[in-house]
Amino acid sequence: MAHPRLSNSLSPLHNPKLIPLCTCSCRPFSSQSLILHSHSRSLFFAKPKPLIRFTRRTAPPLILAAVGQAEPNRLPQTNAPDVLPQDEEDLLLKSQQQGSQLRNRVVFGLGIGIAAGGVVLAGGWVFATALAAAVFTGAREYFELVRSHGITEGMTPPPRYVSRVCSVICALMPLFVMYRGHIDVSVTSAAFVLATALLLQRGSPRFAQLSSAIFGLFYCGYLPSFWVKLRCGLAAPALNTRIGATWPILLGGQAHWTVGLVATFITISSIISADTFAFLGGKAFGRTPLTSISPKKTWEGTIIGFCGCIVTSVLLSKIFSWPISLPSAIGLGVLSFFGSVFGDLTESMIKRDAGVKDSGSLIPGHGGVLDRTDSYVFTGALAYNFIKTFLPLYGV
Repeated sequence: MAHPRLSNSLSPLHNPKLIPLCTCSCRPFSSQSLILHSHSRSLFFAKPKPLIRFTRRTAPPLILAAVGQAEPNRLPQTNAPDVLPQDEEDLLLKSQQQGSQLRNRVVFGLGIGIAAGGVVLAGGWVFATALAAAVFTGAREYFELVRSHGITEGMTPPPRYVSRVCSVICALMPLFVMYRGHIDVSVTSAAFVLATALLLQRGSPRFAQLSSAIFGLFYCGYLPSFWVKLRCGLAAPALNTRIGATWPILLGGQAHWTVGLVATFITISSIISADTFAFLGGKAFGRTPLTSISPKKTWEGTIIGFCGCIVTSVLLSKIFSWPISLPSAIGLGVLSFFGSVFGDLTESMIKRDAGVKDSGSLIPGHGGVLDRTDSYVFTGALAYNFIKTFLPLYGV
């Protein structure tokens, strides 16, 4: 039997102060810690268990979490990184993309210009072969545009095998012109082959198939072949050209500088000048849209491009001493400008109906071959016929 005074003083019911209130892993007081043995005559205590056992336990994350929940304002403030608003981030990303596109456009434009200048200067089969490769790629892009969803909704495109045959024929036209000197027979024969292939196809032939194929033959093959006639067909030497007198004999001497070479250089340079001045003028002063076909073109940019084209043609005619008369140089510049503008608008019309921005992605920053050469499609034919028809003695 326990001592009454001792049991009353150690009982947790009579002494609530002994009940631990901490939340740590302390064991609460138990009356079993005091053991009385009645087997012996003398009252003695067994080895008691400790009333309160403290275990060393550290839990700073729990303490910090509890403090953070109780007093959040006292937590140390972390320096969060600056986050740009969504609009500013999009604007920055768009600016970087535009800068990258402009850099690619300039780099690849210079590379193409230097390569094209070397090809024009070489002439002959080098020029004809390079033009044939460009014509084949452009024809493939044209027929892919014709087969796009935007155009096929209103018309039936030609079969794929007809498109491929037409692309091959277009590529052979510049080589045929180089070899035979004329193109009329090849065009009529190619048109007959295409018409026959369309009429013999399975199913019901459609007029839209024939019209798109024949236009592709004319647009991608016949018109570009006039550049071969211009560069290689006008073989009369430009005797007044000063640069020809100092040209090395091993590279052809003065005879290498023909009317065709000078006319090709002036025409291509005038087209480049027209495109460049129109772009810069439109960016700086463009307000009035030129046409709904190409909303980015403006009247202000077109007028500035026209002036730049005329000035370039006149200056180069003075440098090369061809053509001799000023009206001839102005006329060549006018034809170069209108040929480049309407060639560009024609391709823009095709792309608009197709519902695409570029004809391809072969040239970074420029799109496809048609995007880069659309201004040259009509111009070679206009320049060649102008020189053959209106300039006596080819302007020498």
